[in-house]
Amino acid sequence: MKFPKAHTLKEISEIIQCEYVGDDVFPVFGMNEIHIVEEGDIVFVDHPKYYDKALQSKASVVLINKKVDCPKGKALLISDDPFRDFNKLTRHFKPFQSANTSISDTAQIGEGTIIQPNVFIGNNVRIGKHCVIHPNVTIYDNCIIGNNVTIHAGTVLGADAFYYKNRPEGFDKLLSGGRVVIENNVDIGASCTIDRGVTGDTTIKEGSKLDNQIQVGHDTVIGKKCLIASHVGIAGCVVVEDEVTLWGQVGVTSGVTIGKKAVLLAQSGVGKSLLGGKAYFGSPAEEARDKLKQMAHVKKIPEILEKLKKN
Repeated sequence: MKFPKAHTLKEISEIIQCEYVGDDVFPVFGMNEIHIVEEGDIVFVDHPKYYDKALQSKASVVLINKKVDCPKGKALLISDDPFRDFNKLTRHFKPFQSANTSISDTAQIGEGTIIQPNVFIGNNVRIGKHCVIHPNVTIYDNCIIGNNVTIHAGTVLGADAFYYKNRPEGFDKLLSGGRVVIENNVDIGASCTIDRGVTGDTTIKEGSKLDNQIQVGHDTVIGKKCLIASHVGIAGCVVVEDEVTLWGQVGVTSGVTIGKKAVLLAQSGVGKSLLGGKAYFGSPAEEARDKLKQMAHVKKIPEILEKLKKN
């Protein structure tokens, strides 16, 4: 998430009321999570296990809960609760804007696009040309939709990330300031839910087709010409490369990559990254041929036990 303009390290420290290490005028251009952080960004870290990863990342500013040696060329923001203060920055730079109309005055809708009754389109949404948005679709603020996109009834684009910190008093939500980006020639079925990124984009690339009742988690990227069947659930920060097929009720855990042209057969569970160009089945998913052979062997166990008894 980039700020509307560059801010100084001192200005950022004043927003969250914390100490800092670095020049007062050290430039800060945005904020992002560790997996998408860029030079000029703030990243937060609140566990010693991840200190080195954050300090050695591309981030120019590290929001951290301990005074440590500051790497050359970087700056630090010292906070007793980086999670809380990252939320403060999200709230400051991407505050919630309530709506008073079904289609925001700031929304941009392209030529030839059809908006059916009872659609909600939030602030700063951009929709391209020749799209069809069916009844009761909800498009939250800042979503970007390309040309020739069809979205069927009841689908929600841009709900918050499912991302919480477990505190003694209960779960504390990490606020979402990211977007959903739908590229050209995408079809999205009825009652799908596509969550926005925490600071980045949840993206569905050109030509992909989604069936009904699919969940796509925050910051996930679905590649070009993917085919995703009903009841698939994809967690956050997943990369689904181009031309992948996910059949019904496939479940995908967070932070994994599914390689180009992979095929996941129905009801498979993906718990680790998978190479492209292969078919997979089962939970945890394995190459389909191997898994089916294992199942055939398991069926023979009673017969083998009977033979052993006779011997």
